[in-house]
Amino acid sequence: MSKEIKHNLFFEHSPEVVWDYLTKPELIEQWLMKNSFQPKVGCQFQFFMSPMPDHKFDGNMHCTVVELIPLKKLTYTWKCGPGDGSINLDSVVTWTLHERDNGTELQLVHDGFKILEDYFMFTAMNAGWLMNMQKIPTLINNAKNDTGKS
Repeated sequence: MSKEIKHNLFFEHSPEVVWDYLTKPELIEQWLMKNSFQPKVGCQFQFFMSPMPDHKFDGNMHCTVVELIPLKKLTYTWKCGPGDGSINLDSVVTWTLHERDNGTELQLVHDGFKILEDYFMFTAMNAGWLMNMQKIPTLINNAKNDTGKS
């Protein structure tokens, strides 16, 4: 049995502004974590965080961009494990942006969790994704204030 994480957030900002926070490594680091992301199909990159050995996680997410439709959709694989070369979470993250009259609706779908094996990762990431995504509007507003844009 497989389960997915799904979150929808609305941003009072254009798709171009929201897209930057999904595709520019220095902006991704501000709301999510350090990374080596590049917005190119086929790009292999990593996200880096503190290891959790008790949960067989070395702190590195190994990802590959599999789909990129500028300002609309970004999909990448998300694999991690204990650091011995084995993978104990093999999943896919998909970001979809929908332009609205007064902003952008952003949807995250992270799927491929096997509930019995990945329960800890699923519950931690479900809460973590939402918490981190909610940082983006504040970062956008702070950046606008710093540059004097309205």
